Amino acid sequence: MKAGEISRSRIDSNNNSKITTSLTPFQHMASSSTGALVTSVFVTPLDVVKIRLQAQQKEFMRNKCFLYCNDVVEHACFCVSGTGTTSSYSYKHPRYFSGTLDAFIKITRTEGKSSLWSGLPTALVMAAPATVIYFTLYDQLRACLLHHSNASKQALWVPMLAGATARVIAVTVISPLELIRTKMQSKKLSYSEIGKAIRSLVQLKGFLSLWRGLGPTVLRDVPLSSIYWASYEHLKFRFQMEQPSFWFSFTAGATAGTVAAVLTLPFDVVKTHRQIELGELDIHTKYSNRQLTSTYDLLTHIYRQRGVKALYAGNV
Repeated sequence: MKAGEISRSRIDSNNNSKITTSLTPFQHMASSSTGALVTSVFVTPLDVVKIRLQAQQKEFMRNKCFLYCNDVVEHACFCVSGTGTTSSYSYKHPRYFSGTLDAFIKITRTEGKSSLWSGLPTALVMAAPATVIYFTLYDQLRACLLHHSNASKQALWVPMLAGATARVIAVTVISPLELIRTKMQSKKLSYSEIGKAIRSLVQLKGFLSLWRGLGPTVLRDVPLSSIYWASYEHLKFRFQMEQPSFWFSFTAGATAGTVAAVLTLPFDVVKTHRQIELGELDIHTKYSNRQLTSTYDLLTHIYRQRGVKALYAGNV
């Protein structure tokens, strides 16, 4: 159950009337943080598989050479022509992961079960500030908008605006941690290797480069939050659930989240493509004659190279 929908009720002993008390901001923070920590533990393996599926179809769009050993793919070099520019020839390659189940099996077999929880410490560090900022801001903004605009509770623009604003602030704060987590989940890396890659990135591109991928992240999360909260609040109104039960919150949240996630997945693919370049920037800058930096360029490039299916990699 999301933090903003939890309320406690007590029976007044004098008149047996039911009194509903809203949660305080501190209780919002505590409940949302606890939920986020538990969710991170259970969902991280799915996140790892999703990012691996998105990363594998990216690598073969960059004219790279690869080494294959025991079903494990490693980057060997860029394919460079004699003029110093990236070669335009193509070649066939064996598929690494054929799907979600195949990815689970191969990651477990070749890297060990612990790899399914790659980036979990970073995810746990992200969980508390991200959810505290997001859920607390959403509840406060929604209440403020309802109060000052005199809008009805079923007005869909209120949760959409509150959810979008809260998400922008939350993802901006945690973007550097998201960069680290995505890179760690894209391949098996140690924290020392990540540290070296980050130092190289900052030296090469400056401190603001730690927010690499923020653009597509915002384009993913803002509509995702807007669609999610609008769908969730609509379901509450449709089924007249002013104080929803646990199972209603669970079902409505899952339904709204599924719709929002599917519609915004192409931006998630672009975010992954941008963030897993961490540690590869020096090679990419040296040999690439054109860097695709805008979200629109990356979306069109992925579509032209691999089709619509590539934009929904990791959907399952």
